[in-house]
Amino acid sequence: MSQGPRSGLNAVSSALLAMSEQLEVRDVLKTIVASARELLDAEYAALGVPDDHGGFAQFVVDGISEEQWRAIGPLPRQHGILAAMLHKAEPERLADVREDPRFEGWPSAHPEMSDFLGLPILYGDETLGALFLANKRCPKPEGGCGFTADDEELLTILAQHAAIALTNARLYERSRELTIAEERSRLAHELHDAVSQKLFSLRLTAQAAAALVDRDPPRAKGEIQQVAVLAAEAADELRAAVVELRPAALDEDGLVATLRTHTQVLDRAHSAEVTFESRAVRALPAAQEEAMLRVAQEALHNALRHSGAERVRVTLVRRGAGAVLRVTDDGSGFEPRAIKRAGRHLGLVSMRDRAGGVGGGLTVESEPGKGTTIEMEVPGG
Repeated sequence: MSQGPRSGLNAVSSALLAMSEQLEVRDVLKTIVASARELLDAEYAALGVPDDHGGFAQFVVDGISEEQWRAIGPLPRQHGILAAMLHKAEPERLADVREDPRFEGWPSAHPEMSDFLGLPILYGDETLGALFLANKRCPKPEGGCGFTADDEELLTILAQHAAIALTNARLYERSRELTIAEERSRLAHELHDAVSQKLFSLRLTAQAAAALVDRDPPRAKGEIQQVAVLAAEAADELRAAVVELRPAALDEDGLVATLRTHTQVLDRAHSAEVTFESRAVRALPAAQEEAMLRVAQEALHNALRHSGAERVRVTLVRRGAGAVLRVTDDGSGFEPRAIKRAGRHLGLVSMRDRAGGVGGGLTVESEPGKGTTIEMEVPGG
């Protein structure tokens, strides 16, 4: 490396730390590619994760603009040099990839590439992907490759750690899928226990009102009024369930826009005033954004259905590289220690688990008659 040994070691350490901090597969792939390109001072870098049909399930690039990437067209197939790395599981270091007999060309919008360094990402006997760099930013030896044997060794070390980070991210996503399934099961039980019972009571009350219309109109009127109350309660239960089931548009809209939409829906659906405010919040790692959204949903659920609040305020502000979410209500409040002793947590355990699972923290401030504030902080990426 052209840098001194100490600065080179620091660069490797920073790249490995950046990979280990990511939890989402897509974030890990982006970090691997960006770290490799910066570490070896290449113009382009890419990483492909193969599918089972001769193509790539995911293909991440660095050094190419969004406009260039769109112009290039569909993802590449597993052929040529890429296929060699995936199937032979050996590094490839070439002075000019275009002169290699396995080179099969590229789309017209594809940038020109010459010197090339690529290798597979292996975890045991499994090939997780193919990582490659092109166009080393340095003087090239006559007829030789800008990438050196030291570069190849460095990229091999990076790929070994990338395999661990990528495997951990896959395990995390599978675990999260199980959690989502558990949440759906919980919602199904909640619908059955709450809404179904409300509708059953509604039916019985309506039948009683029908039987009393002729012989006891005043009592029939009271039963009909009770029908209206039960119908309103059932509607509230259904609204809350639908809001929880609605898929979050985090990938398309980001956390700020998703939270704003969510609070607007709740403001229309409930009598309490629900507001949202954000200041200078940057995009966060996907896992942190999802955890913040879920904590906000749980906190809002508690405030609107259990506290009797008239006003609920949600704020999201930047703090360092991360962010702080705060949900405050003017409801009845509670004594946190008493709630814990009684075995009723109001979702506090799951909220703390979500915060801790992404390296964040959760604090709860509440007092009977003085409302509740739930605050979650995440470190960012």
